[in-house]
Amino acid sequence: MTQLLWTSEEIALATGGKASDPFWVSGTISIDTRTLMPGDLFVALHDQRDGHDFVEAAFKAGAAAALVSKPVSGGPLMMVDDTLVALEMMGIAARARSGAVRTAVTGSVGKTSVKEMLARIYRAAGPAHANVKSFNNHWGVPLTLARMPENTARAVFEIGMSTPGEIAPRSQMVRPHIGIVTCIAGAHLEGLGSLEAVANEKADIFAGMEAGGTFILPSEDAFLDQLSARARVLCPTGNLETFGTASDATARVTGYESNGVTSRISVDVIGKRAEIEIEAVGRHWALNAAAALLAASQTGYSVADCAAALSGYAPPPGRGTAERLALPDGGHFTLVDDAYNANPASMRAALSALAQRPGGRRLVALGEMLEIGDTSASEHAGLARDVVASGAEGVFLAGDKMTHLAEALPPGLQQVWAPKADELWNALLNAVRDGDVLLIKGSNASGMGRIADRLRQRSAAAGLGKMDSSAEDAAEVR
Repeated sequence: MTQLLWTSEEIALATGGKASDPFWVSGTISIDTRTLMPGDLFVALHDQRDGHDFVEAAFKAGAAAALVSKPVSGGPLMMVDDTLVALEMMGIAARARSGAVRTAVTGSVGKTSVKEMLARIYRAAGPAHANVKSFNNHWGVPLTLARMPENTARAVFEIGMSTPGEIAPRSQMVRPHIGIVTCIAGAHLEGLGSLEAVANEKADIFAGMEAGGTFILPSEDAFLDQLSARARVLCPTGNLETFGTASDATARVTGYESNGVTSRISVDVIGKRAEIEIEAVGRHWALNAAAALLAASQTGYSVADCAAALSGYAPPPGRGTAERLALPDGGHFTLVDDAYNANPASMRAALSALAQRPGGRRLVALGEMLEIGDTSASEHAGLARDVVASGAEGVFLAGDKMTHLAEALPPGLQQVWAPKADELWNALLNAVRDGDVLLIKGSNASGMGRIADRLRQRSAAAGLGKMDSSAEDAAEVR
């Protein structure tokens, strides 16, 4: 029999709630009826919409019960005063009943990638648990904790923020044994005001660290000293380890090479050499891999086994994945979808990686970067040299802030600007040709991800129309 995630008695004990009827959660915890599966517990959160409006749909989809703060009908209920607070209490209870080694990851760039790398390694080592997508906010962290099965051996939690003071309480909820800061860069400056403030906020990942835990920090980061000092204040018994290219880094990148499709990375982890090959391009991936290998090696898993598990890693959608898409009139182009989010550091990394991609012409479609504060104009304009260095022959820009980049680009470089991402569609369709490599990137709210999705849909339609021409072509489209 599959192990139950929760019983009504356990939830009542954790939350102080009262069950209308006994129930058993054989699935997971859900806050979205669109993805809810039979046996899940539906939590009616008050967020952009009131989750209580969807309880009926949850029961129709097969929910085992619903966690609610007001009476509704349709099935077994767990009545609590506040559903978010109850979810947090369930998360803490799930953490307390599990013997999992817990890793928490934050940073201005790369935190989701490092989290996904660690999840891959941990799953190879035994029962493991991790955030879905980037569930790293005020409801995402407790939801991830509450979903953690009791038999979990290793778990990794991504912790993010959008306003000051958000990371510490989430760290205190997770109580990590290992904490990672990937880097400090110009993200969330609009709310925090300075990079120094960003560093302090990110260092709060150590606020809930278990005694004797491990801090993992970037060895070449300008804020290394500030981060380590803050870490020692928050957890005086913690142990400092570093990753990077510095000679004294605990996990030192000793080699990187790429054929433009995959990357081979060499890392020395505490004197042990690790070689991995991943399906991603760009030197920043070597740093992500070093951080993940170092963290995983702290959980009792050998460096060699960690490297073997990590080899073959490919980024999740929107994080730099490369796809070969069909064109309606024949031929293919390569889409590099890095449209999940953007700040100056990640923009430069993506443009640098583009220069290594094989193919014909290079094109870039960039959406504006948000929440980077008073330096926004100069940061956007400052991308001009990186665009030129990428070898881009066509530039497509969306959003008011991208006018600063448009003005800074060389006059002879073909460019198109539009107020909104969707308005670039026709220009992109007319521009993309067989053999091109197209990079799409921008802050999530810029809408650039929709362009990538529409290109995939167009490719699928083109492929379906040519299925009788070649079984090989059809297989590539699928």
